[in-house]
Amino acid sequence: MLPRERVFAALEHREPDRIPWGEHSIDYNVYEDILGRPTFVQAKMKETQALWDGRRDEVVESYKRDRLDLVRALDMDIVFVGRVPPRGYRPEPMERVAEGVYRDRDGTVYHVSSTTHDLMPVSMDTRPYREVTVEALEEEIRRLDEEPIGDPADSEWELVRHAVQEMKDTHFILLLCGDLEWPRFGATEEESWMNLVLYPQVCARIAELTGRRLVREVQLYARLGVDGIMPCGDLGSSTGLMASPRIYREMVYPWHKAVADEAHRLGLKVLKHCCGHIWPIIDEFASIYDAWEAIQATAGMDIRRLKERVGDRLTLWGGIWHEHIILGTPEDIREDARYAFTHAAPGGGYIMGSTHSLAVGARPENILEMKRCRDQWGIYPIDPRRFV
Repeated sequence: MLPRERVFAALEHREPDRIPWGEHSIDYNVYEDILGRPTFVQAKMKETQALWDGRRDEVVESYKRDRLDLVRALDMDIVFVGRVPPRGYRPEPMERVAEGVYRDRDGTVYHVSSTTHDLMPVSMDTRPYREVTVEALEEEIRRLDEEPIGDPADSEWELVRHAVQEMKDTHFILLLCGDLEWPRFGATEEESWMNLVLYPQVCARIAELTGRRLVREVQLYARLGVDGIMPCGDLGSSTGLMASPRIYREMVYPWHKAVADEAHRLGLKVLKHCCGHIWPIIDEFASIYDAWEAIQATAGMDIRRLKERVGDRLTLWGGIWHEHIILGTPEDIREDARYAFTHAAPGGGYIMGSTHSLAVGARPENILEMKRCRDQWGIYPIDPRRFV
C-alpha cells in the first residue's frame, strides 16, 4: 500500500498492510538529528530571529525542503502542513533587555525558555486590553459574510501547495488549522476563566463568531487540495476537562460539529488534535471526528479503554508516550508499542504517533526505535508473538 492508502484504511476502520505513522508537530532538533543539517523548521528562537532579520524566504524554503525530507527519511505516512509567513513578512524585533530576555512594544516581557527554546511571556501589560461586549460581537457576526476567506494562491499557503504537488500522490496531506477551544475573554488568564462562568452570553457569542469563521474557512482548505484538516485546540489538562462538560456541549460542540460536517461535505477527513483528559466528552468526539490525536496517557486516557469505548467509531492516533521519547529508553518505546499495537491496532482504526509530539529533547534513538517497532511489529494481521 502507498502511505496515503494506509491512512485512509485506518480512518475507515480497515486493516492496512501495516500501521501508519504520523506526527502533528516535530521540533527542529529532530530534523537536525535525523537529516544531519541545520533547519529553521519549528526552530523556536532561531526561527524568530531569522524572521526579525528579514529572512522569511529562507525560513519557508527550509520548511518546504526539510519537512518533506524528514517524512521520507522516517518513512512516515502523513505530511502535516500549515500556513507560513506571507512573502515580505518582517515582524518588528522585540527590544532585548538582557540575555534571553525581550520586551515587546506593549510592555510584555518574554524569556527564552531553557526547556523548549520558545519565547515565553513572563509579565504582561494589560493596559491595551479592551472589554468585549455582546453588541460588538453581534455586529462582527452580522458582517462576517463580508470578510474574504482567502486565496489558495496566496504566499502564506506556499508550504501547503508544495506538499500537495510533491507528495499527495503517495502520502496523506494534513492541514493544521485553527479551532474553537473554550470561548473565554479577559485581560488575564485567571479573569478569562472566571468570565467563562460569569458571562455566558458573551462567551456564547465568542463561540458563534469563532465557529462561523472556522466553517467558512473550510471552503479554502478544500481548494488547497489537502486530504484532511486537523483542528488544533486543547480542552483538557492532565487531571480533567478545563471547564464543565455542560459548557462544552452547549457552546463548543455545536461548532465543532459544524466544522466537521462542512469538511465532510467537501470531501475532507477531520483529525482532531486535543491534549489532556477528555473522558467526559469522548462520545462527542467519536460522533463527529474521523480521528483523535494526542492521546495523553499521563492524563488518564488509556488507549486500551478508548479502543473498547469508541474504537469502532473513532480512529485513535498515538500510543508512544511523549515523556518516554524525551526521558526514556528504547525499551520504554518498545513497551509503549507493545501495549498500543496489541490493544488499539487490531481491526484497523489506529495510527502510531507520540502522545503529543516529537519535541525539543526527543532522543533520536527513541525515534528510530519507534520506526523499528512500526516496521517490524506493525504488520497486519497484528501478531504479538513478533514483539521482541
